[in-house]
Amino acid sequence: MTDSASPASQKPNYWIGFQGVLSRFLAWLIRRVPNERQRVLGFTILAGGLCGLAAVAFHLSIERFEALFIDRANGAHGNSWIWWTILTPGLGGLFAGIGLTYFAPAAAGSGIPQVKVAYALRDGYVTIRETIGKFILCAVQIGSGASLGLEGPTVQICAGVSSMLARAARLSPQNCRRMTSVGMAAGIAAAFNAPIAAITFTIEELVGDLDQTMLTGVIVAAALSAVVEHSILGRNPVFHVQRTYTFDSSEWTSLFWYALLGLLAAIVSVAFTDSLLGLRARFKQLTHVPKWVQPAIGGLATGALAVLALYFFHLNGIAGDPYKTLTLALTGTMPVLFMVVFCVLKLAATVCSYSSGGSGGIFAPSLFMGAMLGGSVGYLDVIVFHHSTDAIGAFAVVGMGAVFAGIVRAPMTSILIVFEMTGGYGLVLPLMIANMSAFALARYWREVPVYEALLAQDGIHLPKANDPHEPPPPEPIDATALAVDASS
Repeated sequence: MTDSASPASQKPNYWIGFQGVLSRFLAWLIRRVPNERQRVLGFTILAGGLCGLAAVAFHLSIERFEALFIDRANGAHGNSWIWWTILTPGLGGLFAGIGLTYFAPAAAGSGIPQVKVAYALRDGYVTIRETIGKFILCAVQIGSGASLGLEGPTVQICAGVSSMLARAARLSPQNCRRMTSVGMAAGIAAAFNAPIAAITFTIEELVGDLDQTMLTGVIVAAALSAVVEHSILGRNPVFHVQRTYTFDSSEWTSLFWYALLGLLAAIVSVAFTDSLLGLRARFKQLTHVPKWVQPAIGGLATGALAVLALYFFHLNGIAGDPYKTLTLALTGTMPVLFMVVFCVLKLAATVCSYSSGGSGGIFAPSLFMGAMLGGSVGYLDVIVFHHSTDAIGAFAVVGMGAVFAGIVRAPMTSILIVFEMTGGYGLVLPLMIANMSAFALARYWREVPVYEALLAQDGIHLPKANDPHEPPPPEPIDATALAVDASS
């Protein structure tokens, strides 16, 4: 092969120069810090800061795309908003489908299953291509109106950043895996503005148990990522609830309704996961429809459901930012009929967006459905026991955690994440009753959690967290994988 045909000669001179400078810098840094334990600590601190910046950039990109695409479609002149609201998510799904098919297939889905695969089977190896693909494709699809969340994708993006740093530091395979947990914790902390919940989620969902080194890294990265996010976007909780809800001993009769909420949350959770897995299996069987077209089908269905919500209820939240509509439920100002309908519409829209092969998460939709369900049950409490209408907002807060626990199967995280996202800690007992009930019943009815079930549909079966046999990676990871991956 001649030099003109070699891969190196086909790259721009500035890129070759950048690789050379980067390689020399890394070699200099490694010589100065020969001890790997010290490098793990140093790159963990660096990962926390960079993950926070990556998360902020991702979230701001989504906001920009929402203003550019779905918000414009919703506000189009005359009746044209109907067609634009339907078409815009479809076009976003088409863009994502093309990118996922031909550029970054590993960027599909919510991001959590992909990180679990990287941790369990690839020594934490997340490629730069899937990281960049996740950032761009997910931002465009969510910004165009897909009923998907940004939290799971943030985890995959941050895991990609920490994986890149691990390779740059030439860490051992064991420490590369540890850096994946660092990225997950940093991603959750920045996405939810909840560093404590980020730690528990990483333990519950990814690693099962932690050694001292891993625990230290997770705590440091979560804290630093949250600090970066706070510094740029502010220290306010995700949801601006006007008052802090509490549970008074005089309201003990409400415990019956909180227990009922746990039961209903389990039913909604199972209905959601069964629908998502069932429709996803059907899309996989659509061999006569190109794979890159399928997310557009889900986008069109999502847009149609958003039109129903806007036409009859004059509220968004199905396609576009769901948190503004969700906040209405948390403040108890949303009529009960609205909440019941929006719970059903959000479930259907998220199933369509995700099952058709899109790129986005299910965290935000699960919180949305939970708030609508909880607020609806709160109305029953007010009607039957004549409690204050503040109970509607309190039930909506508890409902968020209950449906989250039933779908994601992370009961401790579901409690802590509600505390940190709403800024209130006065509903400990109701949260524990509803969340643990939803978790236990959902696990009893459907033993396999949703992320494992999604991987099983793709023919991937992860080892148990406490499996004493360490699974070998499918391919060796070179210490200089940073440069190789960056050049691909």
